[in-house]
Amino acid sequence: MAMDFVGKTLLDTTRAIEQSVFQLDLSSEDGFLQGLDPRAKVICFLLLLLLTAFSKGLWMMFSTYLLTVALAMASRIPLGFFIKRVWLFIPLFTGLIALPALFNIVTPGDSIWTLVVFNSPISFGPFEFPAYLAITQQGLTTAAMLILRVAVSVSLAILLVLTTRWMDLLRALSILKVPQVVILVTAMTYRYIHLFLRNLENMLLARKSRQFAPSAMKDQHGWISSRLGALVAKSYHLSTEVHLAMVSRGWSGTPKGLEQFHFKAKDAVSVAVAFILFSSEILFDKIY
Repeated sequence: MAMDFVGKTLLDTTRAIEQSVFQLDLSSEDGFLQGLDPRAKVICFLLLLLLTAFSKGLWMMFSTYLLTVALAMASRIPLGFFIKRVWLFIPLFTGLIALPALFNIVTPGDSIWTLVVFNSPISFGPFEFPAYLAITQQGLTTAAMLILRVAVSVSLAILLVLTTRWMDLLRALSILKVPQVVILVTAMTYRYIHLFLRNLENMLLARKSRQFAPSAMKDQHGWISSRLGALVAKSYHLSTEVHLAMVSRGWSGTPKGLEQFHFKAKDAVSVAVAFILFSSEILFDKIY
């Protein structure tokens, strides 16, 4: 019996999330980023994220993206895997947001491609639109800048997660004075997302094994609503039990690790280079 549409969609979604989060363990590879101290790595990536946020030049943004690709290659991350992971959702989400900025209605400027010509300007209440619809050079630059900014930010986040062991990353964030509640929530979310994905798959399999005929769409929606409610209730009870178990074993609210961090010369050089890049971009924008 073929699985119904809703069940198949949920199953494919859970598998996509699982593969995206748990597919590869690249933090143990002998690469450039893997060899950096986690504290230095967090500082470097934070400076590069600030560079991405403050940068106003399209070529600088494109150069920063090429830098992330070079770092991925130096860290022995499969290039196809890295690029696909970054660009899989950007056209779907960021592209839809950036699409209106292409047109002269939103971003006036020099037309490079006229799509539609109207008989007269269009008025809508207090707003008046031009008599043609065109893609402008300024709009194309704005959309490209937005997409590249998101691509660089996502690339940096992916590089940090892929090349750093999870507990080392949490310890580095703790040492850098990130609030403990943020670290704890992030750690528990990452640790138990796999468990809840497995629970959802088990629910789908149990439902499929008890069906004798395809159910109506209305029944599917009702089942999905009830199962989501059951999953939320189960997650709440599990969080309470896990908290009590942690407290009974001496949990004090601070993550601890057995491995000691060592800040080496290449860590200092990496932080210095990231700081120079950030400072140079700020100075360049002020001058020009």
